[in-house]
Amino acid sequence: MKKTWKYAISGAEHTPMTAPLVLEGSLYELMEKARTYGYDALEFHTRENYDFDLDRIAALRETGKGDICTLATGRLYTQGGCCLLGDTQQSVDGAMNGMQTYIDKAAALGCDVVLGLAKGDVKPGEDRGEVMARLAGRLQVLSDYAAQRKVRILLEVINHYETNTLNTAEEIMTFFEQYGLSNCYVHLDTFHMGIEEFDPCAAIRRCGKRLGYLHIADNSRRYPGSGQFDFARILSALAEVGYDGYVSLECFPEPDRDTTARKTIEHLHDCEKRAGIQ
Repeated sequence: MKKTWKYAISGAEHTPMTAPLVLEGSLYELMEKARTYGYDALEFHTRENYDFDLDRIAALRETGKGDICTLATGRLYTQGGCCLLGDTQQSVDGAMNGMQTYIDKAAALGCDVVLGLAKGDVKPGEDRGEVMARLAGRLQVLSDYAAQRKVRILLEVINHYETNTLNTAEEIMTFFEQYGLSNCYVHLDTFHMGIEEFDPCAAIRRCGKRLGYLHIADNSRRYPGSGQFDFARILSALAEVGYDGYVSLECFPEPDRDTTARKTIEHLHDCEKRAGIQ
């Protein structure tokens, strides 16, 4: 089997050890550090108004010292209190405007955007069908906006303990098929799949070419290889569907950030060998 994906690692300029982000430090140092550890790119978590030095990033790319593959938008919700299904018009407008800003930044960087918790929840007493149609309408606006800028929206499937919308691969694929959201792609996460899916490989196959991004963590949300998940089997499923996106490490940095980064890439390469992936 042929390896068609690349590896990325998550990071932010400021993140506590209790958050499932591996690296911490200045953006440009993290880009170089990711490459030093053996990853192809950095998944960067920040607010939408972050001021990127595009010339410096271009220089790192040109010299092969670093790259960025995605901008994660979670802080729009966790720090900004904005989501697409917000209780107030201010929250909704903040989410729409914030996402468009992220998309503009991603277009300038030549990368994609992850949309997770900032999509929002169905509130008690609301009609789920009406709410999901509303979500689809707002996503369509963002999808069209992103498509014009050659940016993909990677919609994350998150477990039901954290959100009550789009918890499984089947749910999100049905949602995409129902509303025709052509520039939205599925973002799976092995940790969330460990809670929601009967078979993570079947979930990968269900998504097929609509799979746009994959987060990896072991069952305890620590680094792959520290727990119970069979990542050789997961990588085999990716090869089977011809996945050509990023496999990105998003997990708790335990016992420390350096060990987490090193142990993961070592384990992934070992899994490739065991699965016969070249």
